[in-house]
Amino acid sequence: MEKQCTMFLEIMSQLILENIPRAAYSSLLNDFVESEFFLIDGDSLLLTCVCEMSLEPGQSLHFFYLVERYLLDVTSKGGQFAIVFFKDAEYAYFSVPELLTLRTSLILHLQKNTTIEVWTTFSNCLSEEWSICLNQSCPYFLIVADEGLDYLQTHLLNFVVIQAWAAKVNVVLFSGQTSDILRLYAYFMQSSYKKQMFFKKNEGTIMNVYKALIEQLEKYRDRALTPLFGDLKFNDMEKEVSEIVSLLKQLWPEGSDIQRVFCVTSCSLFLEMYHSYLENREKRASTETSEVTQKPDNCLTLKDVEDFCKLHCLSVAFQLHLPLSQRARSRFITSNWIQDLETVLKMKKWCEYFTLSNVDIFEFWSLDLLHVSDLSDEPLLKNIAFYYEYENKGGLDLKVGDVIMKEYIHLWDTVSKLVKKFDVGKPIPLRTTKVHFIEKTLSPIKESSQEMMPNLGFIPISCNLVDEFTRDILKDLPFLKSDDPIVTSLVKHKEFDELVHWHSHRPLSDDYDRRKVTFDDKRDPRYLRGLQKYHYFQRFYGSSLESITSKTIITEGPKPKKDCIKSKRTKAHETKAELIVRENKKRLIVEEEQKEGQKWSALSFSIEEEMRRNLNSGIKKLEEFLKSCKSSSVKTQAERVGLQACLKAWKEHCRAEGEATKDFNIAVNMMKRIHSLLEKHSELLQEADQKLIARCLTYLGFYELADSLCPTQEAADDVKMTKKKYSVGIGPARFQLQYMGHYLIREERKDPDPRVQDFIPDTWQRELLDVVDNYESAVIVAPTSSGKTYASYYCMEKVLKESNEGVVVYVAPTKALVNQVAATVQNRYTKNMPAGEVLCGVFTSDYHHEALNSQVLITMPACFEILLLAPHRQNWVKRIRYVIFDEVHCLGGEIGAEIWEHLLVMIRCPFLALSATISNPQHLTEWLQSVKRYWKQVDSTMEQGSVSQRNAATRGSYHKDRVQARQSYKVRLVLYGERYNDLEKYLCSVRQGDVCFDHFHPCAALTTDHIEKYGFPSDLALSPRESIQLYDTMCQVWKSWPQAQNLCPENFTQFKNKIVIKKLDARKYEESLKEEFTNWVKNGNEKEAQLVLKKLSPDYHDYSGQMLDFFPCLVEKLRKMEKLPALFFLFSLDTVEECAENVCEFLEEKQEEKRPPKADKEAYIMANKLRKVKKSLEKQKIDEKGQKSSRRLDQSIMYEAEHNYLLKSLEKNLEIPKDCTYADQKAIDEETLQIVFGRVKCGKGDKLKKLARRGIGYHHRSMTAKEKQLVEILFRKGFIRVVTATGTLALGINMPCKSVVFAQNSVYLDALNYRQMSGRAGRRGQDLLGDVYFFDIPLPKIGKLIKSKVPELRGQFPLSITLILRLMLLATKADDLEDGKAKALSVLKHSLLSFKQPRATDMLKLYFLYSLQFLVKEGHIDQEGNPTGFAGLVTHLNYHEPSNLVFVSFLVKGLFHKLCQPTSKDSKCFSEDVMEKLVLVLANLFGRIYIPAKFYEVNTKFYQSKVFLDDLPQDFSDALLEYNMQVTRDFASFLLIVSRLADMKQEYQLPLSKIEFAGKECEDSPLVSHLMSCKEGRMAVSPFVCLSGNFDVDLLSPGVPNHVTLHTICINHAQAPVLWPHRLDSQGRKMPLNAYALDFYKHGSLTGLVQDNRIHRGDAYNLLKDFYLTIKSISVSLRELCENEEDNVVLAFEQLSKSFHEKFELV
Repeated sequence: MEKQCTMFLEIMSQLILENIPRAAYSSLLNDFVESEFFLIDGDSLLLTCVCEMSLEPGQSLHFFYLVERYLLDVTSKGGQFAIVFFKDAEYAYFSVPELLTLRTSLILHLQKNTTIEVWTTFSNCLSEEWSICLNQSCPYFLIVADEGLDYLQTHLLNFVVIQAWAAKVNVVLFSGQTSDILRLYAYFMQSSYKKQMFFKKNEGTIMNVYKALIEQLEKYRDRALTPLFGDLKFNDMEKEVSEIVSLLKQLWPEGSDIQRVFCVTSCSLFLEMYHSYLENREKRASTETSEVTQKPDNCLTLKDVEDFCKLHCLSVAFQLHLPLSQRARSRFITSNWIQDLETVLKMKKWCEYFTLSNVDIFEFWSLDLLHVSDLSDEPLLKNIAFYYEYENKGGLDLKVGDVIMKEYIHLWDTVSKLVKKFDVGKPIPLRTTKVHFIEKTLSPIKESSQEMMPNLGFIPISCNLVDEFTRDILKDLPFLKSDDPIVTSLVKHKEFDELVHWHSHRPLSDDYDRRKVTFDDKRDPRYLRGLQKYHYFQRFYGSSLESITSKTIITEGPKPKKDCIKSKRTKAHETKAELIVRENKKRLIVEEEQKEGQKWSALSFSIEEEMRRNLNSGIKKLEEFLKSCKSSSVKTQAERVGLQACLKAWKEHCRAEGEATKDFNIAVNMMKRIHSLLEKHSELLQEADQKLIARCLTYLGFYELADSLCPTQEAADDVKMTKKKYSVGIGPARFQLQYMGHYLIREERKDPDPRVQDFIPDTWQRELLDVVDNYESAVIVAPTSSGKTYASYYCMEKVLKESNEGVVVYVAPTKALVNQVAATVQNRYTKNMPAGEVLCGVFTSDYHHEALNSQVLITMPACFEILLLAPHRQNWVKRIRYVIFDEVHCLGGEIGAEIWEHLLVMIRCPFLALSATISNPQHLTEWLQSVKRYWKQVDSTMEQGSVSQRNAATRGSYHKDRVQARQSYKVRLVLYGERYNDLEKYLCSVRQGDVCFDHFHPCAALTTDHIEKYGFPSDLALSPRESIQLYDTMCQVWKSWPQAQNLCPENFTQFKNKIVIKKLDARKYEESLKEEFTNWVKNGNEKEAQLVLKKLSPDYHDYSGQMLDFFPCLVEKLRKMEKLPALFFLFSLDTVEECAENVCEFLEEKQEEKRPPKADKEAYIMANKLRKVKKSLEKQKIDEKGQKSSRRLDQSIMYEAEHNYLLKSLEKNLEIPKDCTYADQKAIDEETLQIVFGRVKCGKGDKLKKLARRGIGYHHRSMTAKEKQLVEILFRKGFIRVVTATGTLALGINMPCKSVVFAQNSVYLDALNYRQMSGRAGRRGQDLLGDVYFFDIPLPKIGKLIKSKVPELRGQFPLSITLILRLMLLATKADDLEDGKAKALSVLKHSLLSFKQPRATDMLKLYFLYSLQFLVKEGHIDQEGNPTGFAGLVTHLNYHEPSNLVFVSFLVKGLFHKLCQPTSKDSKCFSEDVMEKLVLVLANLFGRIYIPAKFYEVNTKFYQSKVFLDDLPQDFSDALLEYNMQVTRDFASFLLIVSRLADMKQEYQLPLSKIEFAGKECEDSPLVSHLMSCKEGRMAVSPFVCLSGNFDVDLLSPGVPNHVTLHTICINHAQAPVLWPHRLDSQGRKMPLNAYALDFYKHGSLTGLVQDNRIHRGDAYNLLKDFYLTIKSISVSLRELCENEEDNVVLAFEQLSKSFHEKFELV
C-alpha cells in the first residue's frame, strides 16, 4: 500500500509540475475592486514569509511585519479574501515546533487584531464541509505555495491544489509574485475540465492516499515527542497546561497580557518537563537499556536550564518596556547556540506551542492579545546572553534599570510559584552556572559596515528645468563638492544632438522614421495601385461601420460668435434669393410628401392583406415602411391602418379564445400604434382617429383612459358588452410596464440643432457641441452606444472647415480601433487638400500612413508620445487644434497607463476625453483642470515675452498663436447615465441534457448589507418589467406594507390617467421603488428585504460536467429564440477558436443528417462529369484558334450549356440549407463577400472563410488586422451572426449585436470588462432591448459583476529613467526651447499619483534627482543637463528599461566588439556560434520571461528547445555585476537621503493592524544603552526589519526585497535600474528564464515553443515579433551611430537582424 501511495503522490506532483510552466503570469486584482473573492492558504502565507531571507529565525515581530505588509498590499489593491488554515496542516510542522507556535500566534493575531476573515474550522481540504463552503463562497482562486518545508508538506499542499481545481477554483502561486503601486502579479493556473475529471476519476484513491499520509505524519509526531516527553501524549500535555493556567489565574486574578502570560506559563511548563526528562533519563541509564538518547556529559543540568529561562524572562521584560525605536538599534550576534542546547530549545518550543494552542482556557479571564505578534525575539535573547557570558564576566557590569528589573523579578517570581515539582532558584543573580549558551567565534557581533556606503550627496546639475521642478527641496539636500572624487571622475562626452550625431555627423532617425511606411515611393505605379486599393478598402470598411453618405468639406475659416448674432438680427430682412431658396425647399417637401403618399397607396393594399393573413409579419412590413417614410401625414395614415388591423385581430382572437389565456402580442401591437399616434402625430389626429383610439382602449379594458380621451355614451354602452370578453384583465400602467417595457417612448428633443444634420441631438450632446464651439476641453462619461462619439466627428469637421493647417489627433488604445476610426473618417469626409497633404493619416506601432501630412491623425498613445517628445517635431505639434482620447479609462490600465498621463499633461490644445466606465470622473476632471491652469499660466508668460516675434511668425506658428489666443482653459465634466435600451440578464444552466435560461433580476445580485452600506449601485438599472417584478415581490412578502397602494402602478403619480407612459416615467417609478426598498433595509424591515432578494434570485443548477460541451446547443437555442446576432466572450485563445469550430461541426453534422443517402454519390459523379466537360471545353478553345467551323461552334455551345447545367446542379447539391447555417445570405451579395474574403489569403484565412459561410467567426489578439476585419465587417453587415471573442472586442470596437454571452469565467472578467462587453448588447437604433447571458459563470461571480463599481482611476508611478532622459532631450533640444521645457515640466509636475499628495510630489522630485545622478554617471547627460554619448540609443529602446541601459554599458565597455569577430580577417560574415552567443546576450536582456522555480524539478523530455536560458558569457556576466553593484550603491545612498521623508509614526506600527510599538525610550538602563548601541547604519531600513539584524549596508545585497526599506517613503528597489541575472522567488529558489528567443533562433519552430517552452502560439508569435523589432532597432541605431562602414558590431547586428527576420517570416 505504501508503494502505491508513493506512486500516486508522484502522479499528483507530476500533474501539477506539468501545469506550472503553462501558468499565465498576470495581474491578480486586475481591476475588480469588489468583483472577486479569493482565498489565501494560511500555511502557504506562513511558509512564504518564514523563508524570507532577511528574516532571522525566532524573530516573530519581523515575521508579522512581513505578513502584514503582504496583506496590506493585497487589501489596498482592492482584494476581497479570506485566509484558511486547515487543522491537518499542523502535522507538517512537528519536526520544527517553533513554527507550530508561530502558526498558532498568526491565527490568533489575524482573528483578534485585524478585520481579515480567517477560517480555521475545516479539518482538511478533502472534507465535505470544505466542498460545501467552496460551493457557497465561490472563490475565484486560491493562493498557495508550490513547495513546503519538506516533501511531506509539499504533498499536503498538492492535495490543496488538486482539490481546488476539482472545485472549479483556480490556483495562484505564491512563488514569483511581484507588485507595483496598483497591481499584484502572479502565476495563475486555471482549473479545467481535464483537472476536474482527474479528481473525479481518482477520488477514492485520493482519499485513501491522504489518509495514509496523515497517519504517517502522526507517527512522525509521536517519534518527535517521545524522546522529549516520554509517555506523555498530546492530551496529557494539555492537562499540564490547564493546571498551570488555573494556578496563574489565582496568582493574577486581575488578568494580564499575552506576552507575560506566555512567558511565565511556557517557562514553568518547560522547567517541569525538563525536570521529568532528566529523571526519565536517569532511570533509563540505570536500567542500562540500549536506547540511550544522549550521553550524560552532553546534557545540560536543571540549573543551566533555569539560567536560560531567566535570560528569557529578562528578554521578555526588555520587549515589554522598550519601544521599537530602541529595539531596532539592537546589536546583532552572529554566533550560534551551543550544540547541547538543541534538545533544550526543542523542548522549550514544544512547551510554548502547548501553551499557546490552549489559549482558549483563558476564555473567562482578562487576557490582552494585542501583542501576540511579539512573543519571540531570539536575536534579543542572544544579545543579552552574549553580554552575561562574555562581557559581564569580562568585568563589564551594567545596571539593568529599575523598571526592567522590576518586571523581570515579577516574571521570575511567578514562574517559581507555578513550578511545583522542584524549587526554582532566585531571580538574582541571573547566571549561576558557568556553561556558555553561545558559541565562541572571532567576530560575534555584526558590524554595520558604514564605510561600504557611498558618500551621501547629489552631483550638482545646473539646468533650468531641474531648478524649476526641484527648487523647493534643493536647499535641504546634501550636494557633493566639485573636488569630490565622484564628480571629478565623471566621463566627459561630446554633446549629443538628435539631428547631427556626435559620432557620425549623420541625421539620427527617430522612432517615427523607423516605422514601416505603408507606401514608400510615390512615383512607383505599384504605389499608386496600392494607394488606390487602400482608399477603396478604407471607404468600404467605413461604410460597414455606419450608413452615412460622405460629406465634402469646404474650408470656410473660423467663424466668430458675433457672426451668429448678426445673422439672427438680419433674419427679418430676407433677400430675394433667400426667398426663392425658401420657396424651393417648401416645394420639394410637398413633392416628397406626394411621392411618399403614392408609395403608401401602392403598398397599403398588400400590407393590409398581410396583416389580415398574419398580423405579426404584416406589422413587420408596416414598421419597415414607417422607418423609410419621412412624411408625418403619410405615417399617420399608415399607423391608423395598422391600428384598425390590430383591433380587428384582437376582437377575432378574443372571440375565439373566450376567457382563456390571451395572446398579448396583439394588444402590445395595438398599444404601440396608439403610442405612436398620440405622441408623434397628435397634431394630425382627427376626431374620428380619437374615437378609434378610445374604442381600442375600451376593447383592451382601459375604460377610464378611453373616457378621458373621448367621453361618449357609445363608449360607455360598449363597455358593458366587452368588459370580460375582450379586456386584458390588468390595468393600463401595469400592462405597459410588464409587456411593453422596451417599446416605451424615450424622451427625445424635437427641436433640431442647426449644427447637426443627421439627427436631433439630446441636451447633453448639445453641451458637447458647445464645448467644441467654445474651444473647451471635456471629460465625457456616458454609456456604450449613447452617442458620445458624435462630438469627436463634429470636432474633426469643425477643424477641417476652419483651415488646411489645423490638426485633430484621435488617440485610440488598440490598433483595431485605430483602423476602425480611420475607415470611418475616410468614409465620412472628403476634402480638396493642398498638394502633399491628405485628410486622414494613421500612425500605429506597425506602420504609418501620411501621419504628419494629414489634418486628422488617428494614432495610439505610445505613437503619439513619440511625436510629442521628439524635439524636432514640435512645429508639427503646434498645429494640433484638438486631441480626442477614446476609452480614456485606459489611464488606469495595466499596460501603458503612464503614457496616457504623459499625453494628457503635454498637450497644450483643448481635448475631449471619452469613456463609458470611470467611477471617479470628478477627480479626473479636477486633475486635468489643474493641468490646464498650468498651461494658461505658461501661455500667458510666453505671450508677454514673444509679442514682437509673433508679428514675424511663420504660417504654422501664426496659426498656433491665433488658436492659442482663442482657446479656453476650462475643463467640463459631461455625465450621462441613461442607456437608450434596457439590458436584461439571463442565467444559463444545463438541465436534463438541454440548455435552459432563467431571468436574472438585477436585485438578486444585492444583499441587505450592501444596500445599507452603499445603497443601490448607480448603474444598476431595472427594465420596466423588472420594476413590476420587484413591486409584486415586495407586496407578496409584506402583506401589510403601508406604501403598497401609493406604489401600485395604477396609483403611481407619474402614471395616473396617462395613455402613453414614457421611459422617463418608468425610470421615476423604478427610483421610487429603490428608495422605498432602501428604507425597508434602514428602518428595521431587513428580514422582509432579505426575503424579497431571496425570492428574486433565480434557481441555480450547477452542472458537474463540461458546460462548454453544450456550447453548440446554446447557440442553436439562441437562434431559435431569435436572439442572434450574438457575441460570445471567452478568455482563452484556444477556447475561442475551439468553440467556433465546434458550432461549425454541429451544423455540418446537422446538414449531413438531412442530406439524402445518395447525395454524396451524385455530387461525386457530377464533379467528375464537370471535370471532363471542362477539359473538353479547354481543348475546344485550343482547336478553335487554328480553324473555325460551324460544327465546332455548335459543339462548343453544347459543352458550355452542359458545363453550366452541371455547375448549377452541383452547387444546388452542395448548398447549405438555411437551418444549417447562421449566415444571413440576404445581408451581403456574393461580390462583396468575395472582396472581404479576397484580403485574407494565408494564415487562418481558409478556416475563417469556411466558418463565415456558416455565419460563424472568432476574434482575438493573435489574429492579423485583415483577419479581424473580415469577421468585423461581415458581423456588422449581418452575414456572420455568431462570434466567439476574447476581450479584444471590449475596447470600443463597433460590433452591435442583440445578445452578449459570457461563456467562460476568467481573471479578466472584472467589473470594468463586464460593463464594456455587456454594453455591446442592444445597440441604439438596432434593438430596443439587449440580452446578456451568463453561461458557466458561478452565481456569486455574476452577482459581484452586476453590483460592483468600476475601479477608480489611480495614478501609476509616472517616471522612469529613460523617460527623464527623453524629457531632458526635449527641454534642451526642442525647436522651441521654452515650449519644450514647459512640456517636460508639465510631465514632471502633474502626475495623477501626486495630485493633491504633497508627500508623493516630494518623493517624485527626489527620484527625478536620483535619475539625473544615474544618467550623469553613466555618461548619458552632462552636468548642464545636455544629453551626450549614447543617449539616443537609450531612448530608442525606451520600452526595455533597464535592459536598454545595460546594453549601452556593454557597448561602451567594448564587450560586443570583443564578441563579434568575423570568420576570417577579410570576411564580413560571422559564424553561427557568434550569432548564437549574440542572441544569448540579447535574450538575457530583452527576452526576459521567467518560469516558476518549481519547473526545474519537472522530469519532462524536451524535443526541440532547451527551455531554460543559459547565463550570460563570463565577461558579460562580470560587467553586469559591476554595473549592478554601482547602481545598487547609488540607490542605497539615495534611499538614505530620502529616508528623511518617512513618517516614523507609521513606521513603528504594524502596517495592517496599526498596532503601535512606539513609546518613550528607556533612559535609566546602562545595559539597554549598551545592547541597543547601533544608532548608525539603520536609517533607510524598516525598524521591524532591523530586529533581524539588517543594516543599511544590506541594501547593497542582490535582489533586496521591497519590504526591507521604510514603506512610507513610497520608493523601493523596484525603481532601481538594476538587472539581476537571476531572480529568486519568495522561498529563495532561482527562477529560470525562458529561452524562447534563443530556442527559436536555433530551430525556427513555433510549434517547438508551444510544445517545449509552454508558450501559447499567439503569445509566442507576438514575443518573437517584439524581439525581432528590438534587434532591428538596435541594428539601425548602430548603423546610424557608427561612421565606420565595416564596424564588426554593426555588421554582426545587421546579419543577425536579417537572419532572425528570415526565420520569423517562415512562421
